[in-house]
Amino acid sequence: MHTLSFGRGDGRCHGEGLRVKKDNLRKKVSIVGSSNVGTSVIFNSLTGAYVTVSNSPGTTVNVASGQATIEGEEFEVVDTPGMYSLLPISEEERVTRSILLEEKPAVILQVVDAKNLERMLPLTLHLIEAGLPTILDLNMMDETEVAGIEVDVKRLEEELGIPVVATVATTGRGMENLRRRLGEYVASQSCVAQI
Repeated sequence: MHTLSFGRGDGRCHGEGLRVKKDNLRKKVSIVGSSNVGTSVIFNSLTGAYVTVSNSPGTTVNVASGQATIEGEEFEVVDTPGMYSLLPISEEERVTRSILLEEKPAVILQVVDAKNLERMLPLTLHLIEAGLPTILDLNMMDETEVAGIEVDVKRLEEELGIPVVATVATTGRGMENLRRRLGEYVASQSCVAQI
């Protein structure tokens, strides 16, 4: 069973702050997003059935964690509480901000509702400006297409300077590409993230 705890790390590059077991050497993927964008579906798709839900220390906020094999490497995947900004106004956002800034995950997967990009991109820009290793997942692409909205994924990736993928988590569309991009991105990152 996995437990979440606050405390000093063991000197490894991702070992400080909120962590899952001191002896856990897995790199971490933190999933962030506002409510109702599909973060839990993405989390379940990446982790499968083995999931642990714990309260963040000192709070009543639930944080789900699980294991995933991505491109042959074992990862700890954390589904964080809903977040709209790095400037927290709720307990949930404070917990998520703590996870992102103190745990220093190998990658942050921001899941957004692709048909509402205008409302979702401010958080993306906050993550980029904070120097956090981020991948943007444009989820709900089926609903976006039905609404007649076209998103140029390649151009958005070029403009933002981070990897951007398109998915329909409920059907699995784009999930293999998401896994591949996650693996490639983590492999390309240096061990010590400057945050």
